[in-house]
Amino acid sequence: MKKLQSVKEVIRLIEAGKVLSLAGDERVLSQLPEGNWVAGTTPYFMGKTQGEFSQEKVYVDEISDEATQHKIVTYDKQTLPSFTRDRFDNGYTILVIPAFSEVHSDFALHADGYDFLYDNPVLGWVSGIDLNSSDMPKVYDGSTGTELTDKVVALHVELPANKMPQLEIINIHKPDPNSPVVEFDTDAFEAGDCLVNGEKVNFADYVTAHNIDTKVPLTSDYSGAIINTCIKEVNTDDGKVFFYAPVFTGRQYRFARPLADYATAFANSLPQESTDMQFSCNCILNFLYGELEGKQAGFPGPITFGEIGYRLLNQTMTYLKVVDLEG
Repeated sequence: MKKLQSVKEVIRLIEAGKVLSLAGDERVLSQLPEGNWVAGTTPYFMGKTQGEFSQEKVYVDEISDEATQHKIVTYDKQTLPSFTRDRFDNGYTILVIPAFSEVHSDFALHADGYDFLYDNPVLGWVSGIDLNSSDMPKVYDGSTGTELTDKVVALHVELPANKMPQLEIINIHKPDPNSPVVEFDTDAFEAGDCLVNGEKVNFADYVTAHNIDTKVPLTSDYSGAIINTCIKEVNTDDGKVFFYAPVFTGRQYRFARPLADYATAFANSLPQESTDMQFSCNCILNFLYGELEGKQAGFPGPITFGEIGYRLLNQTMTYLKVVDLEG
């Protein structure tokens, strides 16, 4: 089951003992009883037919009955690196992280150095808020009914030996071959001076002077996988550019190619078969920049303030499939 549900229906699923990954506004998530569920806040969703905004419904990903075990664990900044040791030998982990929290930035900066990170799929999302509100992003450990703003909740899932999880990442943004090469000297969510084609410049001044479209992400090649870093704000008064994910030293970045039709590009990038999909999420920046409300562009799931595909991702869609092994 992957769809928006009423609070009443979600309570019925919880009371039936179902293992659930949930997303919704805090006003509905706070009504749910304890059970086998984790959740994060967002009122934005990709439904079966179109993107939508709802503060009355809950998006439900029901973990397959094929799962043999599960466990829900909460981590703080100090304990989060140990989550990889709590995983099952064959399975996957869904992480839900509150946006703008210290643990959010710490995961973004350091997750790539966690032990055994890539041994099993790590996916999930960064919870958010109604952009027109002053709410605070929250995550929920449904096993204890705990509401959190500064910790990560993880759902570890075990699969039988004849099943295998596959994490897929869809990024419609490709490096522009005509883009300058940008390099930074600090691992951070902001940048002042940097190198552009080897020349030291102030990045805020450069972006402004060259009329760079800040809806276009920076991209970097990670062993063949293109990872986006999206611009949050350009402040020429302070000489700073702020990002939704960190930039890193030792990496080369290029701006992505502009997209003529965002929604169509997304629709054309999707695989045809999605019946075995267990979980998916899409980025709030795709939702906003692609004007996806009322449009079908992406698999059903929450619209998030960051996606997790082992590490923090931006302007990306992720999804998990569970496939049968041969023999």
